[in-house]
Amino acid sequence: MSPLRIDAHQHFWQYTPEEYGWINDSMASLRRNFLPEDLEREIRQANINGVVCVQARQTLQETQWLLDLASAHDFIRGVVGWVPLTDPNVADILQQLSKNGKLKGVRHVLQSEPDDRYLLRDDFNRGIRQLQGFGLTYDILVFEHHLPYVVDFVERHADQVFVVDHIAKPRIRDGILVPWQENIQNLAKSPNVYCKLSGMVTEAAPGNWNEQGFQRYFDTVFNAFGPRRLLFGSDWPVCLTETTYQGWMSIIQRQIGSFTESEQQDIMGGTAARVYHLVP
Repeated sequence: MSPLRIDAHQHFWQYTPEEYGWINDSMASLRRNFLPEDLEREIRQANINGVVCVQARQTLQETQWLLDLASAHDFIRGVVGWVPLTDPNVADILQQLSKNGKLKGVRHVLQSEPDDRYLLRDDFNRGIRQLQGFGLTYDILVFEHHLPYVVDFVERHADQVFVVDHIAKPRIRDGILVPWQENIQNLAKSPNVYCKLSGMVTEAAPGNWNEQGFQRYFDTVFNAFGPRRLLFGSDWPVCLTETTYQGWMSIIQRQIGSFTESEQQDIMGGTAARVYHLVP
């Protein structure tokens, strides 16, 4: 059997200006619907077997919609949805949503919270403690300045699997490596934390970047996490503001070309299959 090739991070949406206000004028090309039939063409050309679809809105309605899409399309192997983790009844909500076996994880848009320390709130952490009982991962979406709090956060939950989205969004467009580098190294000391190779093109200077500008950031996460704790993610369709689906995949494939075949297979799907409990 051929190795499973998984895109561990992509989105779907039915666009409205009210619900997707974060899509600003610089991303005007994203102001349309992006649905499974659009992505299926891309992944077929890229020889990707399946995807993990990640929430883009913080509503239970969207989570249910993504699960419905996953039920209707076999290539959507898993969903990282949103639930109200601070709700005292979150376990009941998770129980209901988990009836669909394609719910694989949960994410909250921490990067948009006015309080940088939101993830250290007692009620949020009570919600996080519910996830392991349902076999769910937690995706961490933050900017690099949140990382000291993230290190504290993950140390509170040694048995919970965490996945850092977009290598924690370092300041690539400014070419700034510190303190992100030290903080990501500290975070990687927790063995229950994984990291997605995704979202980097949209942290670079719009329309004025090249692969060489990513090198120090790639090298940092390669050394910090090692190839067996890294996952390929396209961040489609957000990536389309700066490159094509195949364009980002080509960058990843060049970057991991010196790894062993087994390590490359992990990054391109094996790790995602383990972390998100994906069915071949």
